Amino acid sequence: MHVSEWWRSAVLYQIYVRSFADSDGDGVGDLEGIRSRLPYLCELGVDGIWLTPFFPSPGADHGYDVSDYVDVDPLFGTLADFDALVAHAHELGLRVVVDIVPNHTSNEHPWFQAAISAPDHPARARYIFRPGRDGGPPNGWRSAFGGSAWTLDAASGEWYLHLFTPQQPDLDWHNETVRSDFEEILRFWLDRGVDGFRIDVGQALYKAPDLHDVQQPEPRPRYADWHTGINQAEVHDLYRSWRGLADSYPGGRMFVGEIVLENQVELAKYVRPDELQLAFNFTFLFEDWSAAGLRGTIERTLDAFGAVGATPTWVLENHDVTRLPTRYGGGAQGVRRAGAAALLLLALPGTAFVYVGQELGLEEVDLPDALRQDPIFFRTKGERVGRDGCRVPIPWENGPPGFGFTTGAPWLPIPDEWESASVAAQAGDPGSMLELYRSALALRPREAPFAWRDSPPGTLAFTRGELVCLVNVDGPELPLPAGELLLASDRDIRESLPPDTAVWLTKKGERCEHRSESGRSATWRPASTRRATSPSSAPRRPRTRSTLPLSDSGI
Repeated sequence: MHVSEWWRSAVLYQIYVRSFADSDGDGVGDLEGIRSRLPYLCELGVDGIWLTPFFPSPGADHGYDVSDYVDVDPLFGTLADFDALVAHAHELGLRVVVDIVPNHTSNEHPWFQAAISAPDHPARARYIFRPGRDGGPPNGWRSAFGGSAWTLDAASGEWYLHLFTPQQPDLDWHNETVRSDFEEILRFWLDRGVDGFRIDVGQALYKAPDLHDVQQPEPRPRYADWHTGINQAEVHDLYRSWRGLADSYPGGRMFVGEIVLENQVELAKYVRPDELQLAFNFTFLFEDWSAAGLRGTIERTLDAFGAVGATPTWVLENHDVTRLPTRYGGGAQGVRRAGAAALLLLALPGTAFVYVGQELGLEEVDLPDALRQDPIFFRTKGERVGRDGCRVPIPWENGPPGFGFTTGAPWLPIPDEWESASVAAQAGDPGSMLELYRSALALRPREAPFAWRDSPPGTLAFTRGELVCLVNVDGPELPLPAGELLLASDRDIRESLPPDTAVWLTKKGERCEHRSESGRSATWRPASTRRATSPSSAPRRPRTRSTLPLSDSGI
C-alpha cells in the first residue's frame, strides 16, 4: 500500500471531545486532555483519531452549530493547543481527522446574523430563505430532531430552512460564495497539518431547487434514502473539487463522508475514484445481531464498493447511536456479543472506526430527564431520549465522581458501577474488553485477501490470508477447525465455539504475520497449547515516529 493511501486499512478512533479527558477541572473534555492521553491510544494500537467539532459554538447541538470555522472554542482550548495536539500526534505516528460541518452554521455565525439584518443583505443568499405558503412554512419538510424544518424570520416575513434545530440554519450550496468560503476553511485546517475531514450530513448539502414536498414516513427512518429533496447530483461535483484540493497536499489527506443511505450502490457513488476516499457504512452499524443479516450487509458492501474500486468501512458505534452492548441485549449477554463483534469488525477488509469507550465495553447510560442536554429530547418533548447516554465521559481510573476524567464534576455523571470498567481496572486483565481490543488491533490483518468459508447456519466464517475469523452468532456450538488459536472473545474457549463468541485462528501449519504502516513486521508463532492468546500478553503493533503525522444522526 502506498503511504498516500494509509486510510485504506486504518483504524480510526473517534474522540467525542467533551467526554475523553479534561485537563483543567471544569468537567468538560478539551484538547490538552486529549494530547495528554495520546500514549494510551498508541498502546491501544489505532492509526489515528477523529475529533468531533471543537470550533466556537453556542452549543445548541454540542458543537455541530458552528459560529466560527477557523478557531477553537475557549471551552476546549486555543489554536495553539490544537497545533500542539497535531504535532504530538504526528510524533507518535497518529493521524488526525477533524469534523467539518458544511450543511449548516450556527444562527450566531456572522453570516447568518448579517442575513437576518436586512432582507436585501447579500449574506442572505448564503442561506435558504423562502416565502411561506398559505400562512405557514414553504413546504412540509420535517426536522431530523422533530418539528418543522422551517422557522419564520419575523422581520422579513420569510422562512429559513434548518434540517436540524432552528439554531442550525442550512446553507445554500448553490451559492458560489458558500462553496469558495468552505474551500478556504478546508485550506486553513489542511495548512495546520490535519490528515483529513469527516463530513457531517454529507448527503444533504444540496437541496432540490424546487424544494418540492416530501412526505416523511412514520416513524422516521434511520436512513435518508426516502428524502428526494436531498442527495442531489450536484454534491458529487463538489466532492470532486474537494478531492482535488486534498490531493494537492502531501501525505495522503482524506475525506470520510457521513452519508446516511441504505442503498449501497447509491452510497458507492460518493466514493468513486475522483470523489471521497471513504464513506461510513451505516448498514453494518444498524444491523441486528444476526448471522444472515450481518453476512448480507457485508456482501452488499463489498460488492458495491468493489465495483467502484473503493475501500469499505466498518463501524459499530458512534456519538449518535446507543452503545453496542445495550443494542445487543444489555448486561452480560450484550457485552459478550460486543466482544465477538469486535473480532468481526477488526477482521473485515478496509477501514474500521472505534468510538471512544467502545474498547471498554461501556453500556448506554439511562440518565434522569433533568440531566439530559440533547436537543432531540427537548424538541420531541421527551418522546425520543436523544444521544446523551452514549456521550457520558469515559472512566480512566477508579473513584467517583471524576474517575480520572476530571478533577471536577463531569458534564454528564459517570455511573458508579463504571469503576470496574475503567481503563485502570481493565488494563492487564486478560479477560477484559480493553485487552481484547489491544490484542485484536495488534494482530489485525491489513491487506490480506478476503474470502468466505462455509459454516453452519447462525455462524460466519471467512479468511484474511492465513487468518481465519469464526463468529458464532446464534448457531449450535461449533467445533473449531484445525489450526492455531490466536485470539478469542471469551478466554475459556478451547475446542469449540459457543453462541455469541468469536475467534481468530491461523490455518494449520502457517504463521500469521502483521506488517505495520512503517513496513516493520511482527510475527506470532503457533502457541504450544490449544489456548487463545492471552490479550494482555499479545505483542503490540510496532509504531515508528512519523514525519506526517438507534440512530438520531441522519436526515
